[in-house]
Amino acid sequence: MKIKEITSFLESIAPLHYQESYDNSGLIVGNPDAEISKALICLDSTEQIIDEAIKQKCELVIAHHPIVFSGLKKLNGKNYIERTIIKAIQNNIAIYAIHTNLDNMHDGVNDMIARKLALEDTYVLQPKKDMLKKLVVFVPVNDINKVSTAIHDAGAGHIGNYSHTGFNSLGIGTFMGNDASNPTIGKKGDLEEVTEFKFETVFPAHLETKVLKAMFESHPYEEVAYDIISLDNLTDTIGAGKIGKLPKPVKSIEFLKYIKKSLNTDCIRYTAIHKDTIQKVAVCGGSGSFLLNDAIRQNADVFITADFKYHQFFDAENKIIIADIGHYESEQFTKELIFELLQQKFPNFALHFSETNTNPIKYL
Repeated sequence: MKIKEITSFLESIAPLHYQESYDNSGLIVGNPDAEISKALICLDSTEQIIDEAIKQKCELVIAHHPIVFSGLKKLNGKNYIERTIIKAIQNNIAIYAIHTNLDNMHDGVNDMIARKLALEDTYVLQPKKDMLKKLVVFVPVNDINKVSTAIHDAGAGHIGNYSHTGFNSLGIGTFMGNDASNPTIGKKGDLEEVTEFKFETVFPAHLETKVLKAMFESHPYEEVAYDIISLDNLTDTIGAGKIGKLPKPVKSIEFLKYIKKSLNTDCIRYTAIHKDTIQKVAVCGGSGSFLLNDAIRQNADVFITADFKYHQFFDAENKIIIADIGHYESEQFTKELIFELLQQKFPNFALHFSETNTNPIKYL
């Protein structure tokens, strides 16, 4: 199997367009056309992980966190990032990262945490903008079904539980071809008036190339008149964090103990317990302090995440309980998620869980 078969599949469900601007998800080291037989799944691609990949004869490491966040100007081995990259290249091991695009996807990292806590009726805590675009194209009446079907088949026209959505408005299109033109309708040099449909539909931004290709290939005109419009609409299935409910209220201190057991953490840093019971729960894998106000606005009883700074705990102001469980601990089940996704698609491909604990933080 080629590396690009794995990466293309992962990016079909967690498109790189979903990642945050600071992120560096995707194939970091390796040739996408290289043949591989085994992959190692981990949270962090460190030197120890590359050693484990060598031992397991894995040609691909699939990590949650990118080993490279910003540009490398030199590869001299002066730090763990450079040493990891050098060792991977020397041993012909590719490194792929699927980070905030996996965090933000539907049924992604935060959904995995929600599943571990048995939360019900979950939804995205902070939906993302800029995920949708609108296509407007002008099509001759007799060709509207052919063109709209091709565009829909390319992935456009999905709104919630509905597919093949679109809108047609009838009008008159005008054009005049020059001497170099080859008009489908009329003659070059003549001003033509044609009854056309103005066809409008929406599509996920990451599918733009595919949707436009389908439009051009199905449209009869030599020059296609169309518009692409970026939309500010919130996409409620894509975004940061998750919020849901426990089947029934649980005493606050008992719920903290439940978190410790269910999420396999050695330590929870939490704010004052100002309420007797917990039922509405907000979660975010990794550094989630930026979502605190969203969790408060959604009336969550507790917000489970990581990397809160000292003064940020004051921001709870007895409106919510913050439960900081640690960065590694909040994302450790991501390995299971990646394994599940790949095993469903490639049941006969050899996948290995990393046995190396890459958590740089130890507890006494």
